[in-house]
Amino acid sequence: MAEVITIGETMVCFSPDSLSPLRYVNRYHTRIAGAESNLAVGLAKLGHRAAWISRLGDDEFGRYVQNVVRAEGVDAESVHFDVKRPTGVMFKEKSCGETAVYYYRKNSAAAAMSPADLNEEDFRDASILHLTGITPVLSPSCRDTVFYALDLAERFGLDVSFDPNIRRKLWEGEDYSPLLRELCGRSRYLFMGKDEAAALYGTTEPEELFKRISGGADVERTIVVKDGANGAWAADRAQKVRLKPAACRCVDPIGAGDAFDAAFLAGVLEGKDLWDCGRMGAVAGAMATETDGDTEGYPDRSKLERRLNNQEEIYR
Repeated sequence: MAEVITIGETMVCFSPDSLSPLRYVNRYHTRIAGAESNLAVGLAKLGHRAAWISRLGDDEFGRYVQNVVRAEGVDAESVHFDVKRPTGVMFKEKSCGETAVYYYRKNSAAAAMSPADLNEEDFRDASILHLTGITPVLSPSCRDTVFYALDLAERFGLDVSFDPNIRRKLWEGEDYSPLLRELCGRSRYLFMGKDEAAALYGTTEPEELFKRISGGADVERTIVVKDGANGAWAADRAQKVRLKPAACRCVDPIGAGDAFDAAFLAGVLEGKDLWDCGRMGAVAGAMATETDGDTEGYPDRSKLERRLNNQEEIYR
């Protein structure tokens, strides 16, 4: 059985072979892209059991996504194939130092996820449910699925991990901030970018965030605020630690936040303290930026340990 369960959409990502506007691109290579499956892959690479729940189109793209996720060691047995709706697709556009994305995911199979797609047996022996703010804004049925998953987590004693992962392109003019704040308030482990903390709570200070998220209640909660190349901080009600950025040669920053979350939760599962969890997250996030693609740079256990211990890898 999985230690961590996560739920969300994964798309086929077409990544160009050149740095230019897409109108001038005629060659692409395919990968997959999805915050929740990224996290599951990151955990699996570090030796933990992760299950990813979703819907895919009953099409070649859907089979491709399932094959890639399973090849990384993620449990995808609870993925449902939809004969009426397609697998979502996205395109990257790359230039020096920047990456833009274009989604073709409206009315996708994943947008039709419903509570009926969840099997309570998957939750019975798990430890953590990880969610993002992407899934509940895809559709009303996806929102219902997220809240049903939270109910199952509460019933079976799972800790909830949440990353808002704000995607304003999906909001289509609506304000989902209250929904995301509600999900933040129901989380045990909360990960967010500095800009997301400011957008949702108007502050990035640990003490004030605790107050605004918890309403003054003395609750067990760990909050991590990530600030890219500037590092991060992690705090619980007893302490705060500042996490310096790990050295890296950034090629593509997309997927780094999910790598951070995965490695931090791996530390949680291993009983590590706040500093060690945060350091694992910071190093894994940095390593994720060193290759093109969301998960290709995610470290396995041996690579993470070498980087944590400042050991150089000898290739010849």
